[in-house]
Amino acid sequence: MNPLHKAHPFEAQCRLDTPLGPLTLAATAQGLAGAWFDGQAHHPGALAVPVDGRQRWLCAATEQLSAYFAGKLREFTLPLHAAGTPWQQAVWRELRAIPAGGSTDYGAIARALGKPQAARAVGAAVGRNPLSVIVPCHRVLGRDGALTGYAGGLDRKRWLLQLEGVAVQPAARARP
Repeated sequence: MNPLHKAHPFEAQCRLDTPLGPLTLAATAQGLAGAWFDGQAHHPGALAVPVDGRQRWLCAATEQLSAYFAGKLREFTLPLHAAGTPWQQAVWRELRAIPAGGSTDYGAIARALGKPQAARAVGAAVGRNPLSVIVPCHRVLGRDGALTGYAGGLDRKRWLLQLEGVAVQPAARARP
């Protein structure tokens, strides 16, 4: 059994076709618990739970994500029930506070959490966000405003930021 499923039992799952590729959604009885693009880092893999796009949180997530990708929704109003450590949960709450069209950096999140030296730990928690798009980790940029890592891939991150009207600097180039 998938350890994520064991820690946070999913009730149902479904797939959603998006402009950025298929998204797997998973929900518990309490809310949406996962949204992963195919090929995304930290994707849990196949889930041993029923496929049921009519489950209430999956239905709501599908409607809201479809409206978001069409440019008609800027803020998600879904109950969320993602499994994570207390630190991850705190970081993910900070991510949800970043408004659509806005951005921040890892250090700013660390300072907001009272741990100014924890930018790398923030980055690790951001990378483990199980709710792509909905918990907007794509709004986290490098300190200089440059496009930085994204578990779903930089092309997806760039696309999401452009949809929201965020201007980004090109990714820093490695020095020879």
